[in-house]
Amino acid sequence: MTPSMDEAALRSLTPSVLAVLVRRGADFAAAEDAVQDALVEAVRVWPARPPRDAKGWLITVAWRKFLDATRADAARRRREDLVDREPVPGPAPAADDTLQLYFLCAHPSLTPSSAVALTLRAVGGLTTRQIAQAYLVPEATMAQRISRAKRAVSDVRFDRPGDVATVLRVLYLVFNEGYSGDVDLAAEAIRLTRRLAAAIDHPEVAGLLALMLLHHARRATRTAPDGSLVPLAEQDRGRWDTELIAEGVGILQAALARDRLGEFQAQAAIAALHADAPTAGETDWVQIVEWYDELVRLTDSPVVRLNRAVAVGEADGPRAGLAALAALDDSLPRHTAVAAHLHERDGDLATAARLYAEAAHKAPDLAERDYLTRRAARLNARRCR
Repeated sequence: MTPSMDEAALRSLTPSVLAVLVRRGADFAAAEDAVQDALVEAVRVWPARPPRDAKGWLITVAWRKFLDATRADAARRRREDLVDREPVPGPAPAADDTLQLYFLCAHPSLTPSSAVALTLRAVGGLTTRQIAQAYLVPEATMAQRISRAKRAVSDVRFDRPGDVATVLRVLYLVFNEGYSGDVDLAAEAIRLTRRLAAAIDHPEVAGLLALMLLHHARRATRTAPDGSLVPLAEQDRGRWDTELIAEGVGILQAALARDRLGEFQAQAAIAALHADAPTAGETDWVQIVEWYDELVRLTDSPVVRLNRAVAVGEADGPRAGLAALAALDDSLPRHTAVAAHLHERDGDLATAARLYAEAAHKAPDLAERDYLTRRAARLNARRCR
């Protein structure tokens, strides 16, 4: 492999090469296999004979690999018309079909987990092993998931626009997985969203990118050295990444100026208000409530209403927050933890401690369970003084 064509550069070419093969008529699974074979060939050949047009070389070799496999499989004689129209090798086409590949990997026929896995494999260029490690599942399990996803979209053609909203949800799912194994999924999601933003002029794509950058800017302060959670109000704001914040705010402002508000732009606006506050006490909670009102209008999501209750509790006092919370289903995730927080702010330490302990029992992961348990213990210690 030449120094100028490292693994990251190869990964960046993979989706556009795959998209060209699918555009030419190859089914997704066969195209993906052919591209992987071409990448192996590149690793073998390029150190001695680096190509002038790397993408064009990969397209030509991958298409030949696909045609060889097609000719060798008697059960696929229906593809012979593709063989007869084999294109003459030449420069890579100027058009980039990567955007359609995003749409294909987020096809409505796929489950969210399958769409995420296929996106990381086909658009991100990650290996099955890397994806499996990131999601803490056996490689064989992930291979089966990806194979099923490829089969599900094999007959889908690039004949109509995909759903941008579905693609954005898939990318946001990747981002929220964070970091595990040797793949930083948050950074990978940002990389893929940047590429999507370069391929499509859409304010919600910009909104999601801004949201990711603003959240990622706080990443280093979200956990203590022992791995315990650090709530937003207690984070060291001096360690937030100001360059990422500035970039995220700039992208958000440009998106909002287009006056086509969507949920990711509204979420990013809330994140920007948190990032703009020099201290937790200086947070503009009134504006945050207003943005949550917009989010409720856009999504009518119970989770958004739950987060709004927290913001109301900060803007108008804990009893106002509890009143907003009372209108929501108490089976919502984090409902009990929010109730505990609001009762604590209202001075009812006994109720808050009991609710924190109850919320700890329902917590989805160990870090959150430990945090809530410590909150309950701290309040019980204060009551016993």
